[in-house]
Amino acid sequence: MPVTKSAQKKLRKDKKRKESNRELKDLLRTSIKKAIKNPSEKFITEVVKLADKAAKKNIIHKNKAARIKSKIAKLISKKTVKTKKTSSAKKSS
Repeated sequence: MPVTKSAQKKLRKDKKRKESNRELKDLLRTSIKKAIKNPSEKFITEVVKLADKAAKKNIIHKNKAARIKSKIAKLISKKTVKTKKTSSAKKSS
């Protein structure tokens, strides 16, 4: 256990920060899963926002945030391509 007052305070602050960081990381993970299941504009903006926030606070690396955002952006582009193909197929029939 810490002996000095400043070390005791640092321990308290570290516990609070650790819990806050864990909450943000868990929220990011669950929002990524939601966005993968249902790639909509709402979920994707939430993931991008959380990834940037986590990278800014050094919870995840900035390159990991970029990979996450790229992965999510690919999902939305696939969804739009699928809808365009199905709608054009219906028109030609």
